[in-house]
Amino acid sequence: MVPLTHYLLVSAILFSLGVAGVMLRRNVIMIFMSIELMLNAVNLTFVAFSKFLNNLDGHIFTFMVMTVAAAEAAVGLAIVIAIFRNKPTANVDEINLLKL
Repeated sequence: MVPLTHYLLVSAILFSLGVAGVMLRRNVIMIFMSIELMLNAVNLTFVAFSKFLNNLDGHIFTFMVMTVAAAEAAVGLAIVIAIFRNKPTANVDEINLLKL
C-alpha cells in the first residue's frame, strides 16, 4: 500500500511543474496545458485524501473539477482559435487585442 505522503509529493511536483509552465511559457496552448496539469494535481490530492479518510467527498470534488476543466478547455480553445484567426501567432506577448 502506498502511503499518503507519496501521493502528496507527486501532486506537489505536478502542481509545481504546472505553475512553472504558466510562468515560463509564452504559447497559449502550452499555458492551457499547464493549467490542466495543475488541475490534475489537485484532483490527485482530492482522491488521495478521499482514500486516506475512507470518504467519497474527494471523488465528488474531482468529478466537479474535471467537469469545469473540460468546459474551460473547450471555451479556452475556442477563444484561442478566434484570436489566431485575427493574429497569426499564438504568442501571449504579441496578442494585444483587448488594448484600446
